Amino acid sequence: MSYKTIDLFCGAGGFSLGFEMAGFETALAIDKWEHAINTFNHNREHKVGQNIDIQEFDNERLKAFIDENDITGIIGGPPCQGFSMVGTRDEADDRNNLYLQYVRFVEVVKPKFFILENVKGLLTLKKGFFKEDIIRRFTELGYNVDFKLLKASDYGVAQNRERVFFVGLRKDIFGDKFFEFPEGSEDNAVSTSEALSDLPSLDNGDNHEVYKTEPQNKYQELMRINSTVVMNNEGTNHTEQTKHIISMVPDGGTIKDLPEEYYSVRNYNSAFKRMNSQKPSTTIDCGHRNYFHYKENRVPTVRESARIQSFPDDYFFTGSKTSQYTQVGNAVPSLLAKPIAEEIKRLLDELK
Repeated sequence: MSYKTIDLFCGAGGFSLGFEMAGFETALAIDKWEHAINTFNHNREHKVGQNIDIQEFDNERLKAFIDENDITGIIGGPPCQGFSMVGTRDEADDRNNLYLQYVRFVEVVKPKFFILENVKGLLTLKKGFFKEDIIRRFTELGYNVDFKLLKASDYGVAQNRERVFFVGLRKDIFGDKFFEFPEGSEDNAVSTSEALSDLPSLDNGDNHEVYKTEPQNKYQELMRINSTVVMNNEGTNHTEQTKHIISMVPDGGTIKDLPEEYYSVRNYNSAFKRMNSQKPSTTIDCGHRNYFHYKENRVPTVRESARIQSFPDDYFFTGSKTSQYTQVGNAVPSLLAKPIAEEIKRLLDELK
């Protein structure tokens, strides 16, 4: 029998995918964004994703659900916009308090473990109040809580995405044990060219659904394991002026490599940043126009962004193209979630 999880604020399903890769079963996934839930369910045989505001999934409904399902763990990442270091952090953002809904679920379900993921800005916002409050609340619920800031590239993801993970183990089950995070390594880094080089060259007019080459490395083999065509790979139609500007940014370069008259084109300081072909990508965010393909004069496609987020090529994204980019940017990389899930599973297996 597999261990069952609930995924809160599940988005398109990257967190759950990592746990499913490690042998867990997702019993319930909740998100109020319809497009993301459609994507979540499209990619799973069992359509467990529910399009609902978490605040409307009340305790009575939750208790009825757990009466029918033996839940082992809760995972999820409450919306991070108020915590994020991209743009202006807002201490008063109402979304900052959605982690209290996560706390409510843990209090009612009493899972053996929980994992809460978020942006690293949470650690310092309001002088660390949210970090300390999360630890205090879950400790009072009977969990040994530890946290760590992890870099996705250290775990084989093709981007330098940093996220904090809080992991709680129930004291009455695990005793004094605290979760020990699996060690990552810079040696696991995957560059953008290693991640993307087999995908169609859209600048050259290639069919956007046909692979350019056979897999060139283990990362590409992993991404293509169940796929014969390239999905979600339509290019963006740039103006000739935009393509000309992009062409002036070298491999790994930034807006500072352009003539000064172009500096005011974007206010956001990461604008006109080209991926470095020899290094992992910067963080894939929800605004896909902030970075360019390492070689071609365009922004990455949804599929290329998904590759960098470690979504396999057979994972299909629904909704408009803008929605697809946002779903990808909001996700937890599955290859970052997987080693955490594997260590959790090892601890659970030891209880048998």
